[in-house]
Amino acid sequence: MTDNIKTIAFRICELRDICGMTQEEVAEKSGIPIGTYREYETGEKDFSFSHLFNIATVLGVDISDLLTGDSPKLRGYILTRNGKGLAFERRKAYHYQHLAYNFRDKKAEPFIVVCEYDGKLTGKEAHAHEGQEFDYLLEGHMKIVLGGNDLYLGPGDSVYFDSSLPHAMYAIDADARFIAVVIK
Repeated sequence: MTDNIKTIAFRICELRDICGMTQEEVAEKSGIPIGTYREYETGEKDFSFSHLFNIATVLGVDISDLLTGDSPKLRGYILTRNGKGLAFERRKAYHYQHLAYNFRDKKAEPFIVVCEYDGKLTGKEAHAHEGQEFDYLLEGHMKIVLGGNDLYLGPGDSVYFDSSLPHAMYAIDADARFIAVVIK
């Protein structure tokens, strides 16, 4: 695993200890099988965004704390220039750019996401997390498996959903680029 994954794993383990929680408690509250959670904490497995978001929520921190080791500091507003958001990859198929990573006490987590085209329209593990989500497709075409339903989006299409419904995204024909806003 990469040093970045191991660093995030270390932060999670340290924060869990500080919170006085067991691995079993964090795994259960974040909806992650205990074996998978242990692999996350040791850096043996890469995190899905949903699982990382859920762990941050359970530990009472911003996802930026886990990704960067720094707590968001800005209030009032944050200006993010084109291509300058906090870039991170969660699994090979998704590339995220957090657009407000340094804003304190966010009510929503806005991202630009690129879903890589791999020629497959099935097989990804669906994930769920707390809150709601709004996805707006900017470029490409995308299939979203949402609670067992297949939804197809083209540029300008959007979907708003309860993000506790298991969901997975697939690019159709080429990479798909979309805005994702996770609302807490």
